[in-house]
Amino acid sequence: MTTSTTVPNGAMPTDLTAATPATPAQTADTVTTHTLLNCLIREVSAPERQVTVDRDHLLLRLPRRDLLLRARLRRVSLIGAHRFQGPLQRLTDTAWVPVGWHELAAYVMEELELRTGHANGEFLDQVADSRETIRAALEHRTHTMPQQDPYVASEQALVFGHRFHPTPKARTGGTADWLAYGPETGARFRLRHLAVRRHLVQEEGDVTELDALCPVTDPEFVTLPVHPWQFRLLSRHNRLRAAMAAGDVLDKGVSGPEFAPTASVRTLYQPDTDTFLKFSLNIRLTNCVRKHASYELPGAVALNGLLQPVMDRLAERFPGCALLEEPGYRTFAADGDTALVEGFGVIVRSGLLPHLRPGVTPLLAAAIADEYATSAAHVSHLLARGNQDVLSWWDTYLRLLLPPVLSAYFEHGVVMEPHLQNVVVGVHADGAPAQMLFRDLEGTKLLPHHHARFLATLPDDVRQPLTYDVEQGWNRVAYCLLVNHVSEVLGALADLEPTLESALWGVVRDRLDAYARTAGRPPRLRALLSGVPLPAKANLLLRWARKADRHATYVPLPSPLGACFPRELNQ
Repeated sequence: MTTSTTVPNGAMPTDLTAATPATPAQTADTVTTHTLLNCLIREVSAPERQVTVDRDHLLLRLPRRDLLLRARLRRVSLIGAHRFQGPLQRLTDTAWVPVGWHELAAYVMEELELRTGHANGEFLDQVADSRETIRAALEHRTHTMPQQDPYVASEQALVFGHRFHPTPKARTGGTADWLAYGPETGARFRLRHLAVRRHLVQEEGDVTELDALCPVTDPEFVTLPVHPWQFRLLSRHNRLRAAMAAGDVLDKGVSGPEFAPTASVRTLYQPDTDTFLKFSLNIRLTNCVRKHASYELPGAVALNGLLQPVMDRLAERFPGCALLEEPGYRTFAADGDTALVEGFGVIVRSGLLPHLRPGVTPLLAAAIADEYATSAAHVSHLLARGNQDVLSWWDTYLRLLLPPVLSAYFEHGVVMEPHLQNVVVGVHADGAPAQMLFRDLEGTKLLPHHHARFLATLPDDVRQPLTYDVEQGWNRVAYCLLVNHVSEVLGALADLEPTLESALWGVVRDRLDAYARTAGRPPRLRALLSGVPLPAKANLLLRWARKADRHATYVPLPSPLGACFPRELNQ
C-alpha cells in the first residue's frame, strides 16, 4: 500500500513519491501545471479523442495549436482524473523539453482563442494570481502553528483548491489582506460591528444570534456585524458616510470573539459559540464576486422554510443526514441602495453541534478528498485510525451520502449541490463515516413543476433564481454528487490502493442500484447504471467565456458505472 507524504504546515512535496519537500514556489508551479493539465484533458483534448496513455506517460494533443504534450503518470484513473508527477513536456522536432506553468497557460490561451474565436485578456493574469496565492499560502504555513480544532483545520486545509478549475485560487485584493483573512493561512479575526437605526435595516427570519454578538442598549438601533475586510472596501461609499455623519449608523469598532474563515472565505465560523455567518465580500474568487445578490437574501429564508420539513423527512428515512439551516438575514438598506443592501448582507447559518451525535467529529469533505494530505482530515489518516478496510469504509460513506441527495431530487424536486465544499462529514473516533451534513442554500434549487404553488408566492426576482429546469437540475446533481464529490473521494482512496479503483466504482454502482430499487427505478438512474457518460462541469470553458456559474456547460466523462464497463482506461 502506498500513502501520501505529509509535510506539516509547510511546503508540500512536488509529487507524492518525492523524498525531499519542494519549496513553496516549486510546489505552486507543479500544482498549477497539473491543474491546467487536468482542465485541458477533461474539456478540450479528451472530448476530441486527443488523449492516450503510452506506458507510464499520458500524451495529449492540442488539436488547433497542433502541439503534443506529455506528463509522467503516477496513477491512471478510469474517468480520466489521472494523477501526475514531475514536469510537463512538449515534443520538439528532436526531443521532449520541459514546459513551465506560464508557458502551458499561454498554450491553453492560444488553443481556446482558436476554438472559440474570441480572446480573454485576463486569463493569463488569473492563472498567475492563482499560482501566487498558492505560493504565498504555502510560505505562510511554514511559519505558523497548525489549527488545534480538527474541524477548523479541515476548512482551512485547501491550499491548492479545485483540481479541475484553471484558476482555483485566483483572487482580487492584496497579498496582505489574504494573509490576514484567507482560510489557507489559518486566519482568525474579530468582526466589525455597526449599530444601525431600525428603519434603515432590512431583515427577515430569526437573527437573534446577530443581536447577541454586540448588544446595543438603545432600542432605536440594532447590531449589524460586518466582515472587517468588507467594511474597509465599503467605507468610502457616499451613502454610508452620510448615514454615519448623521448618526444613523454608529461604528462600534472591532470586538467580540475571533471567527475563522471557512473554505468559502466569506463564511466565518466561531467554534466556541458554534456560530456560522455568511457575509458579502466584494472580492472576486475564481469566477465571481462573492457578495449576496439582493434576491438571494430573502430567497435563502424562503427556501429554508420550504426545505426544513423536506430535510426532516429525509433525516427520518436516512439517519445521519441534516441540512444546516439559514433561518435569517440582516442588512443595511438606506434609500434602497443596492450596493449597500448586497454589500452589508449577512446570513445566519445554524451550527454543527445541534446535529452532531456524541463522539462524532465534523470534517470538511474537500479536506478528506484532497489529492495531498494537507490536514489530519485526509482519508489516509482516517483509515489509519481504525481497522476498517477501504471498501467497507467506502460503502459506509456512500450509504450516508447518496440516498438523501437522490431522494431530494427524484422524490421532492429539490436540487441539492453536494460538492466537496458543501458537505461536512461526521466521523467516529476510529475514522469511520457517521453523518453527512449539507450546507449552503445558495446552490440549492427547485424543480418548478414540483413547487409551483410555493414559487407563485415569491416575487419574480426571487423566484426565477431559485429554479432549475429538469435537465439543468439533473446535470447539477449528477456533477456535484458523482463527479465533484464521489469520484474525488474515490480517487483519494485509489491513491492508497490503486488496484481497488474498479472495486470502488463497483460499490458506487451497488449503492446507486440499491437506491434505484426503492425509488421505482427512475429513467435517469437506469441510464446512469447503464453507463451513460457522466456530466462534468466545464470550468475552463466557463472561465474563458467569463460567464456566471449558473451558465456552466457540461462535458461527458466515461462512466465506470455500466455493468459492462471495461476496468481499464476508457478514452
